[in-house]
Amino acid sequence: MNGVVTAGPGTRDPRQIGPAIRSRLPELTALETRIVDLMLTDRRFSSETALRDVARDAAVSEAMVVKLAKKLGFAGFREMRGQIAAYNDLPTAELHEQLAVSDDAATILKKVFRTAVQALEETLAILDINAFKRATEMLAEARQRDFYGLGGSAQIARDVAHKFLRVGVRAAVFDDSHMMLMSAALLGPGDVAVGFSHSGETEAVIRPIVLARENGASTIVITNHAASSLARAAEVVLASTAQGSPLTGENAAARIAQLNILDALFVAVAQRDVTTTEANLRRTMDSVSPARGRRA
Repeated sequence: MNGVVTAGPGTRDPRQIGPAIRSRLPELTALETRIVDLMLTDRRFSSETALRDVARDAAVSEAMVVKLAKKLGFAGFREMRGQIAAYNDLPTAELHEQLAVSDDAATILKKVFRTAVQALEETLAILDINAFKRATEMLAEARQRDFYGLGGSAQIARDVAHKFLRVGVRAAVFDDSHMMLMSAALLGPGDVAVGFSHSGETEAVIRPIVLARENGASTIVITNHAASSLARAAEVVLASTAQGSPLTGENAAARIAQLNILDALFVAVAQRDVTTTEANLRRTMDSVSPARGRRA
């Protein structure tokens, strides 16, 4: 089970189209990416746009556009055109606006917030509920929980580990490549390794996830690219989705979506044993309470 929603004939919710196609970008060539960018960003693109016009505007052959449609899982250009047009007509698809040098403070706030809202809406649309349920079970039942991430991904891992600790669910965070491998080498059946990587191509995270799985541990990954090497290496994939801009990239909005996925995981795990959760929460909150220190 990988938790990936794909574009194509089986897709029903228009909100899934853009995220599903963007998740395939790592597999596409530069010319194919140019075609996708054109169809997803050009507001003139519609269900009436001719194949020859797409090929002309992208400076590619018509055969390449048709080939791309099939590569993405559509029956042909017409199906791809219709589903992308339906996605582009959604109110959330228009929330994303590129930042410009001339933007004032109010415009910057609006654009950044709208991009985050879009990332949350689309991530919710593509998230596989069965993958989410399985990840909840793995984390709740695990003997050992080890989280792997570098840079910003490590910060996301620390955030969720902190939340889990508050309710008595212990998790260790590793942000050094050697430490990750040593951790993975010691994991086995009954343990879970969770990899965090925006791109899904961070070799330092991929290697310990592969090793942990080879040793019999359960594996979960959080990434913005569901077709990435990291996603293919794990049992369960929880994929966020976010459009980027030249200034902020995808990372900023994707982090917000990933933090929300993990907040939901935390709540789902905590609710499995409400009595214990509430007791541990009281104990950990009391331990850092200034009032408790004064009473002592």
